[in-house]
Amino acid sequence: MLSGRLPCGRSGESLQPVKRIAQIFDKLERIGSHAEDALLAVILISMILLAGTQIILRNLLDTSLFWGDEMLRLMVLWLTVAGALAASRMDKHISIAVIDRFLPDAAQLVTRVIIDLFTASICALFAWHSARFVYSSYAFGDTLMRDVPAWTMQVILPIGFALMAFRHLLLAFTRPLFRKGKLPQGSAKP
Repeated sequence: MLSGRLPCGRSGESLQPVKRIAQIFDKLERIGSHAEDALLAVILISMILLAGTQIILRNLLDTSLFWGDEMLRLMVLWLTVAGALAASRMDKHISIAVIDRFLPDAAQLVTRVIIDLFTASICALFAWHSARFVYSSYAFGDTLMRDVPAWTMQVILPIGFALMAFRHLLLAFTRPLFRKGKLPQGSAKP
C-alpha cells in the first residue's frame, strides 16, 4: 500500500525525510500484512479442523464438543473482520465504480479522496459503536461457551474497524501527495 513512485517536482535531497518515513511505514505495513495473513490462515485452518471434528464426533460417536458450534460462529466473525481488514489493506474492498471511470485523472483523484474519507468515517463510527457494544458486554459480564468472557471474543470488531478507518484515512491523505495513494519506496530514485 505504501510503496510506489516519488511525488513529482521535488529534488532528491529534500525527499530524504520523506524517504525515511516511507521506509518506516513500508516496514510496518509488511509486518502488519504478514500478521493479518497469518491470522486469516490460522482462523481458516482452525475452522476446518473444528468443523471436521464436530462432524466426525456427531456421525461416529453421537456426541460433539459443547462449545464447537458457538466457537465456529465466532471464528466466522473473526474471519470476516480479518478478511475485510486485508481487503482494505490492498484497497480491494467492495466498491461501485461506474462514473469515476470516465472522469479525468484529477477528478478521479478527488472522487477517491472523498470515498476514502467517507469510508474512514463510517469505519470509525462502526469502531465507536462496536467498542460501546463490547464494553457493555464486559460491564454486564456476558459469557460465551459457558464461562469465557464474551468481550474477549468480540474485541475484534472495534479493533478491526479502527484499523480500517486508519487505513482509509491514510489513503485519503496520501493519494493527493503521491500518485495513486502510494508513498515512495525507500530505495526509489527521483
